[in-house]
Amino acid sequence: MSQTLSDSGVYMGAQMNSSWDLVPPEEMYEACRVMARYVEYRGGLDWDFSRLHTMPIDPEFTRLVKSYLASVLSSDSVHKGWKLPETTLVYPWIVRMFPEARFIHWVRDPRDCILGAHVTDDLADFGVPYEKTDDLRFRRAISWKYQREIVKATPPPAHTAVVRFEDFVLKQDEALAALERFLGFPLVKIEVRRDPVGRWKSDDGVHFYDFFAPDLVELGYEIPAGAA
Repeated sequence: MSQTLSDSGVYMGAQMNSSWDLVPPEEMYEACRVMARYVEYRGGLDWDFSRLHTMPIDPEFTRLVKSYLASVLSSDSVHKGWKLPETTLVYPWIVRMFPEARFIHWVRDPRDCILGAHVTDDLADFGVPYEKTDDLRFRRAISWKYQREIVKATPPPAHTAVVRFEDFVLKQDEALAALERFLGFPLVKIEVRRDPVGRWKSDDGVHFYDFFAPDLVELGYEIPAGAA
C-alpha cells in the first residue's frame, strides 16, 4: 500500500526502508511504550482502552510522534502520509492528533500473519501487558488480536477505509477503484505477488485459534468447519 501511494505521488517521508516504512522508527516505538502505560490489562485477551479516548494525551507522546513525522509534517506536498505497522499500537492517540487524516486500515488473514516474524511478535517490547507465553505462534496470535481490539475500541475517525491484503493482491483493480473514491485522486497499479495469499492452507503447524473466529467472520474470511 505504501508503495502504491508513493508511486502515485503521495509524499511518504524522507526515508523509507525496503518495506516502504518511514524510518528510523525508534521514536514511534517509544511513543508506543508511552501510550501503553495507560492501557488497563484485565487478564486473558481483555484490555481496557477507555482512558485513551478522554484523558489528555501525554506530552511526551506528542513530542515523539511529531519528531518521528518531522519530514512528513513539514512537507508542502498536497498529498502526504506515512506507513509503519506499529502505528496500530497507538491508533487511539494518532486519531486524536490527526482527526482529519484519511486512515487506511491494511488487514490480513491472521492465519497467514502468524506464520512469519513481525516486530510486534512480543507486545512486551512495546510496554503492552499480556500473559507471556513461550509459544511463538500463540504470542503472535495474541499480538494480532490486541491490535485488532485497539482499532475496534477506538471511535472511528471522520475518514477511514479498510483494505484486505488478499483483495489488493487478487483484485487490485477493484481495490484501487475503491481507494481512489476514498482518497479523491488516481492511484497507479503496482506489480504484486499472489503466493503470499492463503499460505496457512498448506501449513502443518498451528495457525488457528478460536478467538480468531469472530474477526474472521467480520472481515469476510472463511473459518474452519466446527470452529467455535
